[in-house]
Amino acid sequence: MSDATPLPINLPEVVAEVRAVFERYEAALTGNDVPVMEELFLNAPQTTRYGVGENLYGWEEISAFRRARTTGAFTRTLMNIVITTYGTDFATANAEYQRPGHAQPGRETKTLLRTPEGWRIVSAHVSLLGETV
Repeated sequence: MSDATPLPINLPEVVAEVRAVFERYEAALTGNDVPVMEELFLNAPQTTRYGVGENLYGWEEISAFRRARTTGAFTRTLMNIVITTYGTDFATANAEYQRPGHAQPGRETKTLLRTPEGWRIVSAHVSLLGETV
């Protein structure tokens, strides 16, 4: 049995901070604002991003992927956003999304850490929902 005090979950002020970062990233993603997307990922070799068609290890690979991307600005509808904070320095953000003209819905997860520079994404995962077998 641990004597550790459990971390407070979903302190309103911390959830608000993470939601603001989540929304800032969403605006940068759909607007193809690469500098903001780069800023919001932790600049470290341990940072990961698993995408629909790529596995990226480290900020350098994530940055190179974003800079080479030719999608440009796009729209999507977010659904079922779940932001959970643990204490004051760690959080997850999960969402489902649907892009117009795309049959498959998607989902994404971001793991965020408070750093001296602000909240940063340390891990992200994006996938599309496919047919079940």
